[in-house]
Amino acid sequence: MKFTRDESLDRLESVVESGEPIVGAGAGTGISAKFAEQGGVDLLIIYNSGRYRMNGRGSLAGLLPYGDANEIVVEMGNEVIPVVEDTPVLAGVNGTDPFREMDVFIEDLRRRGFSGVQNFPTVGLIDEDSSFRQNLEETGMGYDREIEMIREASDQGMLTCPYVFDEAQARAMAEAGADVVVSHMGLTTSGDIGAETALDLETATERVQAHHDAATEANEDVMVICHGGPIAWPDDAAYVLEHTEGVVGFFGASSIERLPTEEAIREQAREFKEIEF
Repeated sequence: MKFTRDESLDRLESVVESGEPIVGAGAGTGISAKFAEQGGVDLLIIYNSGRYRMNGRGSLAGLLPYGDANEIVVEMGNEVIPVVEDTPVLAGVNGTDPFREMDVFIEDLRRRGFSGVQNFPTVGLIDEDSSFRQNLEETGMGYDREIEMIREASDQGMLTCPYVFDEAQARAMAEAGADVVVSHMGLTTSGDIGAETALDLETATERVQAHHDAATEANEDVMVICHGGPIAWPDDAAYVLEHTEGVVGFFGASSIERLPTEEAIREQAREFKEIEF
């Protein structure tokens, strides 16, 4: 079911007003989307890393040349959107894609039933001090293209929920019309294919607050939620929300579909193996 930007925002604002956190969930498969929706999530986001993640590969596979990220999200939309009953579904869009006219692609996503967009894959995950990131920026494949993609989607009436990695990006995305800024703390830790290198939770919380303050300085109406790094489990998200001001939710990808799947399948298999006969 497709939602207009205003309809999506009304739903999110009512969640905040009720005192509940906004919870967005990454969905790499239709079954992930179906049961995340039954669990009460407010947004579903699908992007190429979801497919890789649920096939047992690390999420950063989505940043490498293993497939056409924008074509994959269209394919995934065909799998996921039909099983979602009453939740906005967002597309992870590779805004730096040099082979697409972005205004046409976003219009096509809207026609296919997507209610909004997020910037993924994102060069924001690549260290700004690295020569690789600098070369991407210098050759027209930088984060500024992702900002322009969000601006275009906003102009077309779609909900926009971009990832940001520093205060300048938070401010720029808010100015570009972002509705929900997602403060990204890096690759999610925990589980079999999670990251081992990450910020500590206290430092991550401070950064989330800084991103919030920068975004709301540019646009007081923007909502800010947290994601990634050490914010892997419900207790982690609760800590961030309790120790920040104005942050209103959490987006979980690995946290909502990979980690619970790892545990549930492992334990179910063990229980079957422990049958005595």
